Amino acid sequence: MASLFTPSPTTTSAGGDAVYVAAVPLKAAAGPPQLIMSMAYSLNLSYLQHFMVIVFDFQPRNPESIEAAISVLSGNLIPGVVLERRLKKVPRQRCWLVGSCKGNAMEMAIDFNNSWGTDLRVGVHDCRNYTNELVQHLTGEIQILERLPRS
Repeated sequence: MASLFTPSPTTTSAGGDAVYVAAVPLKAAAGPPQLIMSMAYSLNLSYLQHFMVIVFDFQPRNPESIEAAISVLSGNLIPGVVLERRLKKVPRQRCWLVGSCKGNAMEMAIDFNNSWGTDLRVGVHDCRNYTNELVQHLTGEIQILERLPRS
């Protein structure tokens, strides 16, 4: 079962679509880079995790390429992409219920995604910004990643 996060009582409405946030390991090229990313995820280093709103995700267009890794490390812009993922179930670990949607979650998320710029720059316009802003658009919750449990 996913661990629960208690959103602020002023913005959670009964009956809306549930909104979840998940943390997953960063993708990297096979070999040592992927091992490092997996270890960082295991150690719960939040700045080396990839955050997403279930079922939407913002990431580099080719996250496993060496060019993407160099661009990310140097702070350069890199082409990104918003993905819609099909999930059979909500992840069991590092997944939090963060609120209820103020309307039709899928329609609202698609509208948001259509206006989201896809040039990615780590720390400025990345998966954390995307997750925080999409959650705010859907639920009204502000800076949700800052309030998630660290364990």
